[in-house]
Amino acid sequence: MDHIVTLDSRQEAALQAIADKFIAQHKGDAVRALKEMIVLNGRLQDRLDAVESRHKVER
Repeated sequence: MDHIVTLDSRQEAALQAIADKFIAQHKGDAVRALKEMIVLNGRLQDRLDAVESRHKVER
């Protein structure tokens, strides 16, 4: 991890609500939800890496 984020109680509550909804979408299966989150994060990281590579080439 490159960056640690500190949340206040309001942000923590909002994050918890989103996490609860995401797990509910996976029929309460937290492991299944976590696996999908890992895949989604991997795809986003790939896209960010591609943008960063293009940006470095343009310099």
